[in-house]
Order: sequence, then C-alpha cells, then structure tokens
Amino acid sequence: MISISLFNNLLKAQEMITSNEQLSIKDKSIITISSYTAQGKLTNLKTELNKGLEAGLTINEIKEIIIHSYAYCGFPRSIRGLQTFMEVLEERKAKGITDKQGAESSPIASENSKYERGKKILGKLTGIPQPDKLSGYSAFAPTIDTFLKEHLFADIFERDVLTYAQRELVTISVIAAIGNAEPMLQGHLGISLNVGWSQKQLEEFIKVISTTISKQKSGATGLVLKKVLESTH
Repeated sequence: MISISLFNNLLKAQEMITSNEQLSIKDKSIITISSYTAQGKLTNLKTELNKGLEAGLTINEIKEIIIHSYAYCGFPRSIRGLQTFMEVLEERKAKGITDKQGAESSPIASENSKYERGKKILGKLTGIPQPDKLSGYSAFAPTIDTFLKEHLFADIFERDVLTYAQRELVTISVIAAIGNAEPMLQGHLGISLNVGWSQKQLEEFIKVISTTISKQKSGATGLVLKKVLESTH
C-alpha cells in the first residue's frame, strides 16, 4: 500500500494539466532548445539557451531537457548540447550573470522492478494499460522492449525535474526535428494530449517548431498532428 501511495503521489507531481490555452515562454524555449540540440545546430542552440535562462528555466531544468533528448537523438547530439550549455553558463558567469540552479532530481525509492515501473508509467502516459503479451517490434526484438520500459520510461521519465508534460514536449520536439519518424511522433502527440497539452497548444507547438526545422519536416509534423486530432473527435 505504501508503494502504491508513493507511485500515485509521483504521478500527481509529474502531471501538468494546464488551463492556459497558450504555450508559455518557458514552453517555447523547451521546444527550441530540444530541436536545435537534436539537429546539432549549436550556434542556434546557444542563442536559445540564453533565451531559456532569461525566460526562467533553471540550470537543472535545461540540463534535464538536453539529457532527455538523448533517448531520441543519441548521445553525440545530447553531449554536444551539454557542452554548449557549459559554454553559455561560463560566458554568462563572466558577464556577472548568476542563473538559478534549480532543484536536483529526487532519488527514486521503489521495491518494484524497473521493468514494472516503466510499464506502469507508459500505461499512465498513454492512458492504456500495457498488455503482458508483446506484439509488433517488441515481440520481434524483446530486448528493445526491455530497454524502453526499464530505461526510457523508468530511468528517464520517472525523474522529477521535469513533468511528464514537459518531457513529452521535449520528445515531440526532438522527433519532429530528426524527421522520418512519423509513427513515433503520432504516438507521442497522442500522449501529449493525454498528459495535459491542449489542441491549441499543440497547434502552437507546430508554429514554434516550424521556425527551427525545414519546411518539409514542418509540413510532415503538421500532417501528423492533424491525423491525431481527427482521431480524437
């Protein structure tokens, strides 16, 4: 019962149901930072990192955005993003600017296995209880299912510096930026609706991400969102 209570409390802390129909300045910074990190556009990233700090994102929140991005665009892009962030912080420090460090990630205390925790978190994100029997690519390569459940949804999504909604914003930004991953983008746009982003906010997401990616990628992202929204009506 204690374990269930702790899990439920974590879910409540992670959720971000917004009444505001517009993306905040912080939200927009999450999108642009994630997109430029995924594309390795470091000059643009430097600009957006400065904007993000000025918008009120803490150092640890931005670290977490870039760390989260690695699950979708790989270590090389994420590490270069972190190195660029280090440069930005040093430059700001030299100018006498002190940025807010922010909260550190809390330790995760649970007796459940990482696989079961990840499975439960994925069920919460999608709004669909996860089946015990694997199918599709998970059945074809069960190892990737284990990695997804244990690492992506337990090790990463379970961290509390960012909310589930913010992590989904990072996720859809990175997937849109790398392109040619429409099925995964469709799934995460659906999750984005489930964790609290509204239709209007996701339509605004398209406008913001479009300033950072090619017209082809922007058009593809818009079509995927249209398909997701049509399926919810």
